[in-house]
Amino acid sequence: MKTEHQEGASSWYASPWVQLVFGVICMAMIANMQYGWTLFVNPIDEKYHWGRAAIQVAFTIFVVTETWLVPIEGYLVDKYGPKPVVVGGGLLCAVAWTINSMASSLPLLYAAAAIGGIGAGAVYGTCVGNALKWFPTRRGLAAGITAAGFGAGSAATVVPIANMIKSSGYEATFLWFGLGQGIVVFALGLFLLAPPASVLANVKSAVKRVVHNATPREVVSAPVFWVMYLMFVMMAAGGLMATAQLGPIAKDFGLHDSPVSLLGLTLPALTFALTIDRVLNGLTRPFFGWISDRIGRENTMFVAFATEAIGILALSKFGHSPVAFVVLTGIVFFAWGEIYSLFPATCGDTFGPKFAATNAGLLYTAKGTAALLVPFTSIVTAATGSWHAVFMLASGMAALAAFLALFVLKPMRRAYALEHAEPSLEMSYGSARISDSARISAEGG
Repeated sequence: MKTEHQEGASSWYASPWVQLVFGVICMAMIANMQYGWTLFVNPIDEKYHWGRAAIQVAFTIFVVTETWLVPIEGYLVDKYGPKPVVVGGGLLCAVAWTINSMASSLPLLYAAAAIGGIGAGAVYGTCVGNALKWFPTRRGLAAGITAAGFGAGSAATVVPIANMIKSSGYEATFLWFGLGQGIVVFALGLFLLAPPASVLANVKSAVKRVVHNATPREVVSAPVFWVMYLMFVMMAAGGLMATAQLGPIAKDFGLHDSPVSLLGLTLPALTFALTIDRVLNGLTRPFFGWISDRIGRENTMFVAFATEAIGILALSKFGHSPVAFVVLTGIVFFAWGEIYSLFPATCGDTFGPKFAATNAGLLYTAKGTAALLVPFTSIVTAATGSWHAVFMLASGMAALAAFLALFVLKPMRRAYALEHAEPSLEMSYGSARISDSARISAEGG
């Protein structure tokens, strides 16, 4: 009987690019569990009158279970390979939306959210971690392309889901999309493989250095990890608010069904915004990942995070116009989605590829922490009578994250790399490689 590594050395699908494509498709199949949720909030509330804040607790439960369990799922991937984790995740995703289709109480809705979060986290964490392992010299691009599947995966289904909710009800939409997406993940999960040991051996030879592979215990004791974690929380909070609340925001702005004509298309403002947002939210991940492979992670973070801060401010001021709403939400999602390629790539650069799935999973829990803030956005809006305070908070956090990237994270990560470098070998810092002689010269030695 073949082991996974033996299978990985001989199978037709044991190729970095084939594995990447399978991972992207799996990510696209689970994308609606997060990005399609906003389409269901108002219909659920109209049927049961539970209140949007109570319904959005389900979204928070989903994101928390999706993220906080990823380190455990990453450990299982590092130990047993990606196949069993993704196959199990696909089944749980199908079960979750099936329960949503018949949930007649908030506890049942919350239970489905927890099941779906566990399943989606298993798929997400595995696919990103596997990409980091198969492409250790191009982590930014690989993580970006994989995360793009999650960011843009729901773009093609926004219109069909919206139409099916109107024609057949949200219950049938949950059922049939849930089953279809889960089956595809289950099938492709059977073909996922961990890279053979030769991949890492070739990498070490190529970059002429010994890679420092930090264990999860070492990672959580490193201050640089917690700086990344704080930045991830601040950036994720604003984007998750927009993801979960875009439907309610459009309704409160009076734009829900306002027609918008752009790019030769005419669609309701919310549907148009959701479609463009998903596309841009996907494209930004490989784009900024590729950029960061060349100019450095922190420099890229500064540009993207500052753009996010400005975009949110503009959305707050000009977003009541249907066209401006569509365009500005696109900018906000474009400047937000790259966190899901930049942070995993930065984590892989800093702590090495051996435990990449587990370590990236530890960092990814920041998204769950950020999700705890989402229900409070409904409360704050209800108390103040507008979304202004929420927009200002999200913009401020993005601006602070941009500052931390350039002036705190960058020097801390440089110091960590120097501390763990082999004296006589070349070391990697972000996308740049710094030799000892160059370092001594830069320091005036």
